[in-house]
Amino acid sequence: MRKVIRVLGLVLGAYLIVRAVAEPFVIDVSDPATYRDDWGGPGLAGVLAVHCGPGLISAAVMAWALVRRRSRPGERSRRGPVGHPGEGAAQGVPGPE
Repeated sequence: MRKVIRVLGLVLGAYLIVRAVAEPFVIDVSDPATYRDDWGGPGLAGVLAVHCGPGLISAAVMAWALVRRRSRPGERSRRGPVGHPGEGAAQGVPGPE
């Protein structure tokens, strides 16, 4: 069930990020008539905050989760320290000596 929630979260986050990137190109920022009736309107700052804000938050959460996942202490201790001289000795691979 957790994997399903993660996948759905990634899909939703990717959608929000794509929407945030596309929004400035969809509206004509120099013509207020194109975004006046949008959510967050009539000002450009409000429209961009409403349409791009969730994408920025999604990107930050996804980046945080990726960094957190890569720096889990349990994962590191299983593999051993990186660059340790006896790293391959347990598998029968000769060391750098």
